[in-house]
Amino acid sequence: MDDAERDGGDSADGSGTGDGGSEDAAGSDTPGLASAADVDEILAETGFDADESVLTRRQAEVLVLREQGVRQSEIASMLGTSRANVSSVESSARRNVERARETVAFAEALAAPVRITVEAGADLYDVPKQVYDACDEAGVKVNRTAPELMKAISDAAGDAVQGREVREPLLVGVTTGGRVQVRRSSD
Repeated sequence: MDDAERDGGDSADGSGTGDGGSEDAAGSDTPGLASAADVDEILAETGFDADESVLTRRQAEVLVLREQGVRQSEIASMLGTSRANVSSVESSARRNVERARETVAFAEALAAPVRITVEAGADLYDVPKQVYDACDEAGVKVNRTAPELMKAISDAAGDAVQGREVREPLLVGVTTGGRVQVRRSSD
């Protein structure tokens, strides 16, 4: 996937104009708005590296500005592009971030030393004992009480758990550090 596809724009620089617009944000005349230097500083402080990230530099710039409360129309003016393109770049960036989170969650679940499959129709109240037993067997400590564990599972499972009923199969993983992860299982 090239930068234009990741950015959601129709040109290689993500400007959406095809005119080779500037890659760096220009300064703003509006008090309180971030300047190009502010954006560069934030990207540097947070360790952003476009070569290693799922985000392009333009996507990262737009997210920095949006997180600071800058309106899309103001960003468009700063970047010399349209508000519609900024919206597209932001949308693509947020999709990429969500896909990256999903990938990390999958990798962590795969590497978790404790993995419990909770079948559809199971009673949520039975799950903590399954988790504790599997953790004891694997020598992993869970620092949650049974009610805390049930709440964490229910919250993470979303509508796959309703009340006490598990409606869709779940995979409950526990990392060596005791962190509980919940994923919907495709079984």
